[in-house]
Amino acid sequence: MSISVMLQQLASGMVVSVEIFVVTLLFSLPLGLLICFGRMSKNPVMRGIVSAYISIMRGTPLMLQLMVVYFGPYFIFGIRISMGYSLIAVFIAFSINYAAYFAEIYRGGIESISAGQYEAAKILGYNKMQTFFRIILPQVIKRILPAVTNEVITLVKDTSLAFVVAVAEMFTIAKQIASAQTTMMPFVIAAVFYFVFNLVVAIVMDKIEKKLNYYR
Repeated sequence: MSISVMLQQLASGMVVSVEIFVVTLLFSLPLGLLICFGRMSKNPVMRGIVSAYISIMRGTPLMLQLMVVYFGPYFIFGIRISMGYSLIAVFIAFSINYAAYFAEIYRGGIESISAGQYEAAKILGYNKMQTFFRIILPQVIKRILPAVTNEVITLVKDTSLAFVVAVAEMFTIAKQIASAQTTMMPFVIAAVFYFVFNLVVAIVMDKIEKKLNYYR
């Protein structure tokens, strides 16, 4: 098989990997903020439930969570699984997993803000919603960007786990071609793809971080 044909076949897997990456970020970042609010809630029941959720998501392998989300509807509720559900299961599993990690990152950022800023905002007439979104959140985003960048880079590599539920992403197709053609070239191409993808992510996040450091 020529390199051009190999690249054409791998391109479809690249698209799926990018799709998993983008959809996961779109859902997990806002969901993580909501979970963070639950984790910081003054209600002990809410706080306990959210803490248990975060502990389970961070304490069990993402691969296992993928299998539970994919096979769970059938084994628990008797719902038949269609072939199209595999990619949806990947979106769900990745989103709820990364939301737990982002929630703890958000919490660390919010708790790093001094109480004096809340008091100053109250004196200026801001309500709780205005205080959070206009004063606290912009500072939190600046402080958590390095930690978020690490998670985003990890997400790029984790997209390869989608093979567990038969989603033909980049790594799955590379394995299929390598097995059929008995060559290492598909793995080399896949490695270059992941490296370049992570390099682009790192550069973009670094530019955002520098742009937000407006006091330096």
